[in-house]
Amino acid sequence: MFRLMDKNAAGAAAQLILELLPEPVILVQGRDGEAPEIAYGNQAAREVFRIELAGAPLGAALRRPEVLEAIEGALATATSAEVAFETIGVQPRFWRAFARPLVTEDNDPRQLVVVLRDETDARRTERMRADFLANASHELRTPLASLAGFVETLRTHAKDDPEARDKFLGIMAQQATRMARLVDDLLSLSRIELNEHIAPSGKVDLARTVQDVSDAIKPLTAERRVSVSIEPGPDVGSVTGDRDQLVQVIQNLVDNAVKYTPAGGKVHVSLQAAPNLEVARASSRGGFGLSLLSPDAPSDGQAYVVLRVTDQGPGIARQHLPRLSERFYRVEGQRSGGTGLGLAIVKHVVNRHRGGLTVESAEGEGSTFSVYLPAAAPSS
Repeated sequence: MFRLMDKNAAGAAAQLILELLPEPVILVQGRDGEAPEIAYGNQAAREVFRIELAGAPLGAALRRPEVLEAIEGALATATSAEVAFETIGVQPRFWRAFARPLVTEDNDPRQLVVVLRDETDARRTERMRADFLANASHELRTPLASLAGFVETLRTHAKDDPEARDKFLGIMAQQATRMARLVDDLLSLSRIELNEHIAPSGKVDLARTVQDVSDAIKPLTAERRVSVSIEPGPDVGSVTGDRDQLVQVIQNLVDNAVKYTPAGGKVHVSLQAAPNLEVARASSRGGFGLSLLSPDAPSDGQAYVVLRVTDQGPGIARQHLPRLSERFYRVEGQRSGGTGLGLAIVKHVVNRHRGGLTVESAEGEGSTFSVYLPAAAPSS
């Protein structure tokens, strides 16, 4: 049985419904000769803007000029408006704002209900598809052309030459393996980018994870005759993160260090507790250092755990450092046999974890890559 509610009860129910909506909703009030102000914002809006919305100027929450212009135009003409915009930062988000006039009992048309729809996932999915196709088509072209050439040679000139046939089949197997690694890395990078704006909430013992990765790559270190030393610093606790993705970070950094360290050399992995961002960013050696990624709007008082991986390789010239985390970027004269996506994967995983990435290197002095991640809150 339905009961008719009085106006006060209906108003309270309407506000409760607005509070429960997952999308940000704000009520904008026009003022004669003054900038519009926000009369109300639901819980989702307060979580997005992180300010006291009631009574705040519209520009304090929505700073994009195109959004303000659209809403002010809708207020002036008492019509609907729709506008797409992007919030800039290390974690960019894509929104679409829908403004609809709200006419009250006193026929005051100078109120708008503005609903914000988060289209970040849809945009990221579309960009992921486009980037994957562009990158795959570009990077697979060379090994595919190589395979096609060897196939043609095996069908003609090397058809009856067992030695040449075995040599070409070996090269073809290497190219096929490289293409498989490339596709795997591209898919991994695409998945990471898709959820990059959603911070992980798990708890990861970074020291244990480093040891697990070190144990897993023992065949590689034995093959290259390179040792890996691990130095877990005092008071190093857990970090807030996704363990599988952090394994990728550690493995990529250690794999690179092992590949570039000469036989008989050593790769040093250390963990350090940092009470704040300034300490986490501090240089660890005398070489030139550069930040490849910094956290966007870090929390005050946030502690970090710093992971450093140091190799004894040839080092990297200063001019190459800013581009190291770009997709497929390779330092001229240094060939690791990788896909060129390892550091790009590291950067995007660290970005998702709201951490930072730095590199310190100089020619002839090896390299140190440092990752700092937010420390997890201690268990109560």
